[in-house]
Amino acid sequence: MTENLLKFWPVALAFVGFLVWLIRLEARSVENTKEIKRLWHQRKEDMDLAKAARDDTNAMLAEIRDDIKALIAKVGSK
Repeated sequence: MTENLLKFWPVALAFVGFLVWLIRLEARSVENTKEIKRLWHQRKEDMDLAKAARDDTNAMLAEIRDDIKALIAKVGSK
């Protein structure tokens, strides 16, 4: 028994080390999945904010365009 234990302890230690490595790998996989979901959510928020900013800019530019057209109409009629 003692001879077998002394003979195979490196194999047992390697097996335990391999199990620890697998558990850490699984934990990292779970964390990466959570991070990917968080990044997708953040991306969606960023896209929504960018669309809102573009809409605001377009509205402001339309107002400026209308003001310029009105000024040109006033100057042109004199």
